[in-house]
Parts: sequence; C-alpha cells; structure tokens
Amino acid sequence: MEKCALVTGSSSGLGLDISKFLLDCGYIVFGGSRSGTDLEHENFYDVELDITSEDSVEEFIETIREFTPHLHLIINNAGICEMGPISDVTLEQFEVHLATNTVGPFLLFRHIESFLIKNETHIISILSTAAHYGYPNVSAYNASKFGQLGLLESLKKEWKDYKIRFTNLFPGAIDTPLWDKMGSKFSRDKMLKTTEFMSVFGFIVTAPDTIQFPELTFLHKEGFLE
Repeated sequence: MEKCALVTGSSSGLGLDISKFLLDCGYIVFGGSRSGTDLEHENFYDVELDITSEDSVEEFIETIREFTPHLHLIINNAGICEMGPISDVTLEQFEVHLATNTVGPFLLFRHIESFLIKNETHIISILSTAAHYGYPNVSAYNASKFGQLGLLESLKKEWKDYKIRFTNLFPGAIDTPLWDKMGSKFSRDKMLKTTEFMSVFGFIVTAPDTIQFPELTFLHKEGFLE
C-alpha cells in the first residue's frame, strides 16, 4: 500500500517544506491551503482548503476520498499568528485566531476518522511553545493554541482504541516569512531555522513506528523569546 499523507497549510512556510520532505520520502501528499502552491510533483495533490469553513473541509476530505480511503500521516499545521497588546486586538482578530487555530483542527478531525488505519496512522500537530507558555502581546494566538492542545488531549482519549500515534510538536519561534508581516523587533538570530525544525520533524517521521513521541518541545539555545 502506498503511504498517503495530508498536510494542512501546505502553500508556504513549514507546510511547504513538510510537503517536499514527505514527497522525498515517497509519500503521496494531499496539501490543503487557500492560496495553493507552485509545488509540482507527480505525487502531490494541491487541494483548495479554507480550514475555517466546514463546507470547505468537507469538500477537501471528499476530494482525498476519491484517491484513497486511508491516511498514514496527518500533519495538522495550518495556523495564523498576529501580534499586539490586548487593548489593540479586535474581537474579529481574536475570533479569526480561534477559527483558524482551534476550530479549524476540530473541523478536520471531525471529518477524518474514517481515514484512520488502526495501529498505523500518525497524527502530528505543529503547535508552539505558546500552547504551554504565555507570551505578552499574542493573547489571541496563545488562547487559540491552548485551545487546540485541549482538543488534541481529548481526541487522544476518544480515539484510543485505534491505537494510533499522536505527536504534538512545541517549537519555539521559527524564522519564517511570517515574521516579515508581524513587524516584530525580536532578533531572528535567536529563532530556529526552518532547516533545524525540519531536522526534528524528519527524525519524528522516520523513527521506527514502535516508538511514540507524545510531546516534544524544542527551541533555540538562547531560550524563549521575550
């Protein structure tokens, strides 16, 4: 059986790098994003996905079902992050973070149970240290990531009879184009490089399937950004 992977947020950043890595590993990859990607590969399927819309999630899942009934690897990666003091955060901005980072994964998992392979499917969620650790000026992001972690902890217990693996990754700040848009003054020399993130991700994906990594926190040796 050819191994199939689903990657949300595949159009850029970590999602794009993850998709390329999995293709190199021989996976058939179904990438979901709103904007699409220029990635061209015979085993890559670029599928439109708005993770905040249940109709879009359902269409995404049904498109995948046309090609395969099973998923060996599910990468829960799509997300947004905006910075600002809570006094400047609008209700709309807060709700968008929840819709993307918390409700989005809920919608995905709500419709994907039939694709699980007992004893085999591996669900990897790209969270953040912000799912464990409160940072100033990212209240919406913090709240949404804490919420996603709660969702995953519940899901692990709900799906325990499938005996599948869940891995929650909690990377520190990663130097991606996302920071260009946020206009932060943090030193990017104190952030993880995408290659460093991918070295950890690759280790997790290629490790023997008899090993599980429930949670893994990793960050630049300088520590947390403040």
